[in-house]
Amino acid sequence: MNVGVEAGGTQVVAHAGLHALGRFADRIGLGASLSTAIPWSGERAPLHDRGTVLTHTMLMLAAGGEACSDIEFLAPQSRLFGAVASDSTLYRTMRAITPSVLADLAAQAAVTRAQVWRRMAATTGTGMVVLDIDASLVQIHSENKAGTGPNYKGGFGFHPLFCFADATGEALAAMLRPGSAAANTVADHFSVLDAAVAQLPAEIAVGHHPGDEKSMVRRRVQVRTDSAGCSTRFVAGCRSRNIGFAVVARSNASIHKGISRIQHDNKRWQPARRRSGDPAQRSHVAEITDLVDLSRWPAGTRLIVRREHLHQGAQRSLFPSLCYRYWGHYTDADGSPVELDAHMRDHAHVEDHIKRLKDSGLERFPFTNLDANRAWMQLVCLGADLVRWFQQLCCTGELATAEPKRLRWSMWHTPARIVRRAGRDIIRIIDGWPTTTDLLDAHRHITAIC
Repeated sequence: MNVGVEAGGTQVVAHAGLHALGRFADRIGLGASLSTAIPWSGERAPLHDRGTVLTHTMLMLAAGGEACSDIEFLAPQSRLFGAVASDSTLYRTMRAITPSVLADLAAQAAVTRAQVWRRMAATTGTGMVVLDIDASLVQIHSENKAGTGPNYKGGFGFHPLFCFADATGEALAAMLRPGSAAANTVADHFSVLDAAVAQLPAEIAVGHHPGDEKSMVRRRVQVRTDSAGCSTRFVAGCRSRNIGFAVVARSNASIHKGISRIQHDNKRWQPARRRSGDPAQRSHVAEITDLVDLSRWPAGTRLIVRREHLHQGAQRSLFPSLCYRYWGHYTDADGSPVELDAHMRDHAHVEDHIKRLKDSGLERFPFTNLDANRAWMQLVCLGADLVRWFQQLCCTGELATAEPKRLRWSMWHTPARIVRRAGRDIIRIIDGWPTTTDLLDAHRHITAIC
């Protein structure tokens, strides 16, 4: 097509959907809450409210930005987003976030989170709250960033540890560690677990702090980990917090002996359950609690083992076999072995959660200063949580679970005209846009939030 291009367009906006996310953030009071945690010096308040600066940064990250300079693309659309800070202002804001300020920001985020959780169907009720801990490598191609280090895969960068809420996919807590940090450091697991519990609403968190009496518990909490959390010290710490556990088992002689005793006992093995709920044909589950030595584990610990036919690329097995791959986990939960196996396999959700973070700014740490990069990671996590809250409360259908790329193409980057009518700005979405109805519905949901 022979199309000419020239500058000078007016009344055109490129992020009409992102405005909905910003309006949602304002409606739940996120920016105002964060503002109270950031001190400022001088006789007058800064030109740009620091809570608003951080909120705009979350919008930028949701839209695909990954550096301070990317916030400049929101600045020309002041009728949608108000006065947007420059990249240098954002840089100074992030550099000013000390560890104590970061802790205050997390506390304010917890206040907003509690309000949101009381509105979401996924988090209300009396069911058990499941927390998932996992780590991931982030490659950094510069040796000038403080806190980085080589990793076990031969790369270089960070090795952050996360704790997610399984029901919503929120990153409740994160710890920025060097690439050389061990995956199974118990102290780090306790740090992110306690930070995650601190993010839960008070009525859920009560009774789950170190040393709390069991009688204080009002709602059950369970933590799931991969084999990095397979430690009697870690599960004992969970028990002292009145938190249930489900941790992937590591191979040892006792497990070898237990599996060998039932290897050909078809009465002990039950068909595993598919995600659809139907029985699996090539996977089976058995409980071998009575066949292994669990004397060092807390009372009530169970060992559930799963076997599946070997396939190309199968991971390491608990038990040597030419026919099956064996996999298992320790837990103190009630339920049948089949139910517990299906529940533990849901720990794989963390891969999707981490993927969302890496697609929303986690793979780019813009600063050389470690505290500033810690603040950046916290903002990446909170920005991803903001998107998850928006999806849970304002979206339906496929958009309620859509990945960042889908949201950007179908929602955040919606083109529109903005006109003035009856003393107010009106956004007119381009004709034929596929998600116009979804965007209008989202605005109706935002208006209903009180």
